Amino acid sequence: MSQITTRRVPLRVHDQLVREGLHPVLARVCAARGISRRGELEDALSGLIPPSELMNSERAAALLADAIAAGKRMLIVADYDCDGATACAVGMRALSAFGANVGYLVPNRFEFGYGLTPEIVALAAQSKPELLITVDNGIASVEGVAAAGRVGIEVIVTDHHLPGSELPRAAAIVNPNQPGCAFPSKSLAGVGVMFYVMLALRAELRKRGAFAGRDEPNLGDVLDLVALGTVADVVPLDFNNRVLVAQGLRRIRAGRMQEGVRALFAVAGHDPSRASGFDLGFMLGPRLNAAGRLSDMSLGIECLTTRDRGRALEIARQLDDLNRARRTIEAGMQAQADLLMAELSVGESSSISLYDPSWHQGVVGILAGRVKDRHHRPTFAFAPAGAGEIRGSGRSIAGLHLRDALDLVAKREPGLLLRFGGHAAAAGLTLRAADFARFAEGFEAVARELLSPAQLARAVETDGSLEPAYLDLGLAQLFDHQVWGQGFPQPLFCDEFEVLGQRVVGEKHLKLKLARAGRTVEAMRFNALDPLPLTVRAAYRLSVNEFNGTQNLQLVIEHWEPAL
Repeated sequence: MSQITTRRVPLRVHDQLVREGLHPVLARVCAARGISRRGELEDALSGLIPPSELMNSERAAALLADAIAAGKRMLIVADYDCDGATACAVGMRALSAFGANVGYLVPNRFEFGYGLTPEIVALAAQSKPELLITVDNGIASVEGVAAAGRVGIEVIVTDHHLPGSELPRAAAIVNPNQPGCAFPSKSLAGVGVMFYVMLALRAELRKRGAFAGRDEPNLGDVLDLVALGTVADVVPLDFNNRVLVAQGLRRIRAGRMQEGVRALFAVAGHDPSRASGFDLGFMLGPRLNAAGRLSDMSLGIECLTTRDRGRALEIARQLDDLNRARRTIEAGMQAQADLLMAELSVGESSSISLYDPSWHQGVVGILAGRVKDRHHRPTFAFAPAGAGEIRGSGRSIAGLHLRDALDLVAKREPGLLLRFGGHAAAAGLTLRAADFARFAEGFEAVARELLSPAQLARAVETDGSLEPAYLDLGLAQLFDHQVWGQGFPQPLFCDEFEVLGQRVVGEKHLKLKLARAGRTVEAMRFNALDPLPLTVRAAYRLSVNEFNGTQNLQLVIEHWEPAL
């Protein structure tokens, strides 16, 4: 049972924000999210933390500048999710503009697994690179970096994942989460780290006079990719990330985007001139991720790097087809997961671990997220990986740092986890199939120790009641112009409504007519068909519904309970 709660609003901060000119409701929402002055909502690029503060970014830049000057062959080793694909595309676009001889390699997750492994180094060596650059991976690739060194290939690691007890001996490691790095924003996505390295490289090339007699490449041209990867990787939107995402969205709305991004908006049926973080996270991101989940992410990277509009649209349609196939596979896995869950007593457990030999390893992460959302428990879902091994993907709830929990399991059960990595909200690991039950038991013990009963109780956190006078299209449009996401959630209000009408649309949604304080308003309840009683207490957000060129206010009901 979910409990509706209200975020605390520091009144002095709220009043100060109003004095600084913020709309009173926006001031309340921002104060509840830790904003203390209006300047924290500014999104000028000049407000970004300087690249010089990111440990080893200048060293990496010097190495890259030397490699460009010497005409060395570079190879970007990418990850197979949206963050890795966008980071690779940023590197390809920027390094090519700087005159580098650069290509890329993205491992097939089903053959090689994750990261710069010795097997990937052997594959990369076939194209005879002199320098490897990892994006969104590499911080745990101790053996892979050593293997590259043995065949005379230098490695620059760019990553954002949490490091293990040993760092790879790379020529340079750029990662805000590595020991000794004082970079204030620890939430940079992999694409954000690569963007920062490219900023540092441009500064280094400028210092060396590389742009004498020609225009400097404008790195603002890749901010659409930075925004897409940042939102899709669900990293917290701290100030620095909000600036990156806001700038990327601004360029997309103005029509300044990669042809692949334009094509992805087209196949998703969304207008880029009204682009939002929701579009990036729920429309474009899943289509790109589908390539890495079911096929080969090189298809997604080609979509993001091609300058040919026709080719971009052709690939985007392929990605859309893959995403449809992913949904079908996911639906079947969800039905099987429901059967498994029926045999478990979730109320008494602190975690969920699921495995079925028929599951697809490219989709277990989505499944884990769905189960976690439904049951409010940290969840791992596993699929066969061959050679008697299974690979799991996990999603967590607030209060349990997933990678740290796995580290604790590994220390208590030596040899149980063959490989693992990740961060607070998501992680992955590999086990022997025979050890699944042992893992489930060990993970449950750790979760039980680390999570309190209060943390296991689902809460729907809202911004409280919205005064009827503010229930209008103008406020919805104002919210639309802000950047919301992980760690900086969309405003969610809670009020009582009279239900005047409800009907099913699109086979799985409810269209509602609600009344409050003498006025009626249209509303939607997505992916739910449970009928509402005559009066409800609802948690809802404001949205702008556009039909035939006309915009209207529409509420989106996230949760409801009978009114008392």
